[in-house]
Amino acid sequence: MSTTQRDYYEILGVERVASDGEIKTAFRKLAREVHPDVSDAPDAETRFREAAEAYEVLSNTETRELYDRYGHAGLRRGGFQPGHFDFGTLSDLFSAFFGDDLFGAGGRGRGSDVIASVEVELAEAATGVSRGMAFEIAVPCAHCSGNGAEPGSAVTTCPTCGGAGRVQQVSRSVFGEFVRAQGCPTCRGSGRIVEEPCRECGGSGRVVEERTLEVAIPAGIHDGQRIRLTGEGHAGALGGRSGDAYVQVHVRPDPRFVREGNDIFSTVDLTITQAALGARVRIPTLDGETELEFQPGTQPGELRVLGGRGMPVLQGFGRGDQRVLVNVTVPRQLDEEQRRLLEDFERRATDATYRADEGFFDKLKSAFR
Repeated sequence: MSTTQRDYYEILGVERVASDGEIKTAFRKLAREVHPDVSDAPDAETRFREAAEAYEVLSNTETRELYDRYGHAGLRRGGFQPGHFDFGTLSDLFSAFFGDDLFGAGGRGRGSDVIASVEVELAEAATGVSRGMAFEIAVPCAHCSGNGAEPGSAVTTCPTCGGAGRVQQVSRSVFGEFVRAQGCPTCRGSGRIVEEPCRECGGSGRVVEERTLEVAIPAGIHDGQRIRLTGEGHAGALGGRSGDAYVQVHVRPDPRFVREGNDIFSTVDLTITQAALGARVRIPTLDGETELEFQPGTQPGELRVLGGRGMPVLQGFGRGDQRVLVNVTVPRQLDEEQRRLLEDFERRATDATYRADEGFFDKLKSAFR
């Protein structure tokens, strides 16, 4: 169950329009203040769990969108369950969340994540598409097999931490003893002493190289959503597990359509004669052009619904609809003969010629319902 019903943005001290970077920075700052490793406050554990839960929700695009729309109730209906956080040390915390180490220690930490972005057309988002993405990432050094030591050189256990990579400090006060752990300053958290660092990687166990990953962008993806490629980020230090790669997808606006959820909207222009006499007109769809027949007397604001011609349901079944709104164009310039003919038509028109119909604004409301 959720540990809190407080507003997540309030917990982290950020605005609701905060960027991912601002949310990450706010959590870093708050974690340094309330983590039980550094805070003696009696509510430190509770405050840290609140902060970690808030970050878990707001740092993920899907859960953040769900929370922004429906709050805590929406998260519960969506099946969200907050993670169980193992406090460890504050150094471990930053390594687990961000792939780095607050104390600058090495150790077998998880590698950092990689973030990139890609742009696709709306039509490509409708069918799904693959993109080759080039990343510069840290990979295990082939020369030393990722252990940071020159092959054949000696590697010994760190005498300061005994190979644990961490040292503990005990402080006494009137409230009792407090034990705090931090990265070992001698071995920088690795738990070992390398006699001769690898000449290729300088002892880090990693080198940077460019890799191209094939990213499958699923049909129906929305603008701004992220794709996670597990284990495709930077390699962890000294054999630690790799981070993840995140690809943020931007869907370019299409001048022919407006997307609303899984439905798309478009317009078709008919001349006054086409609207009055009826016509067959070709219109664009996501699947290519199609021909629509408009009956005589078609009115401006009339709505035609093309079932199943919208966007696919992301990770689901079926498609939305395409809603085509009729716009009747009125001539701006007339020659004398055209004016005479229209005036003659107007003289011959009767009340039956312009039969009352649903109002224009009512049709607009229907279109957007």
